[in-house]
Amino acid sequence: MNNINQSRIFLACCVALIVTAMTFAIRAGILGQLGTDFGLTDTQLGWINGMAFLGFPVAMMVGGLLYNFLGAKKLMFLAFFCHLLGLVLTMMADGFVLLLLSSFFVGFANGSVEAGANPLIAEMYKNNKTTMLNKFHVWFPGGIVIGAITSNFMTGLDLGWQSQIAVMILPTLIYGWLMFGQTFPKDDEVETSTPENIKALFTPLFLFMIFCMTLTAITEFGPQQWIDRILGSTEANPMLILAMTTGVMALGRFFAGPLVHALNPVGVLLTSAIISTLGIYLLSIAAGGLIYVAAIVFALGVTYFWPTMIGFISEYTPKTGALGMSLMGGAGMFSVSMWNPVIGNWIDEGRVAAEQAGAIGAQAEIVAGQVTLSNIMYFPMVLIVCFAGLYFLTKGKHHNVHNSAQADNA
Repeated sequence: MNNINQSRIFLACCVALIVTAMTFAIRAGILGQLGTDFGLTDTQLGWINGMAFLGFPVAMMVGGLLYNFLGAKKLMFLAFFCHLLGLVLTMMADGFVLLLLSSFFVGFANGSVEAGANPLIAEMYKNNKTTMLNKFHVWFPGGIVIGAITSNFMTGLDLGWQSQIAVMILPTLIYGWLMFGQTFPKDDEVETSTPENIKALFTPLFLFMIFCMTLTAITEFGPQQWIDRILGSTEANPMLILAMTTGVMALGRFFAGPLVHALNPVGVLLTSAIISTLGIYLLSIAAGGLIYVAAIVFALGVTYFWPTMIGFISEYTPKTGALGMSLMGGAGMFSVSMWNPVIGNWIDEGRVAAEQAGAIGAQAEIVAGQVTLSNIMYFPMVLIVCFAGLYFLTKGKHHNVHNSAQADNA
């Protein structure tokens, strides 16, 4: 590790993840403005949202497969250039097509950050991986808080969506500067080869968890990405709710990491699915100040989904290696990209049905949001069944499952 400034590189990774998170939050905050300025339907906005989530898994899958060849430095600089390109193209957008293209580049940059930074940090801090990776991942919900507050503040000042996109260029330049001229470590700790990783992917447990990941991801990101459209006509402030929920998630991940690792991860996932279902149900019926209470319940439900799913794969299917973890994250984001247009269509159809029933204006928007949340609630309900089955299969033999999973992958 001679001549490697670990603290500077780690800081660069954290700032890059903050930019990644800000793109999610600010895009959620400007959806309404984009729809108004370009005359887009919610279904079209769903496709724009979806392209950002599609670019993410494409980058993670490519990065996961080629990490040993490309290395972390090339992936991180690829993220930097794609962030700049995507943000500038978004600001220059004159309609639906360019918004689709720019969103894909931003999503590809976001996925490159994940694909490059996770193994990079694990390599730099070999004796302290879990702690440092937890500290790194705090900055995703932390960055969403920053982005949501920024978007809400700028919207309050009547600053346009272009200005909100432009704000993200500064931290992008900062993490590029932090990386420039730095010597990166080389991965000398590859435990299994890429062919062995690929072989280990085709086990029932891994494929089952890939399916579950598609549902946990849309449960978490569906309501968050559409919060402005779903709750924008209620008495609550959507961006403040987004900041509050992701703040709860950041605190939960930062302080409760050791607790999650001490428990059976399947029990954590089952509990999360139950609380998420309750939270989304409460959001679909709450009004006034109770919306904030419902949002906190929702946040507590989804806090541990992402890190626990990735951790489960690392523990129970270890021979899938870094590729398995990348594909899990990629599957989650791919799911969100596919469901985003569907959610947009649910909002469009809900609004039409509400208007046909006599609701007008804000009331029709509220009804459309409630109908959409009721549909999203089915995702964690399916997860309750899946994780309950998995829980009873693994109950009382937590350590045995780990060993049998290694045997299955042999």
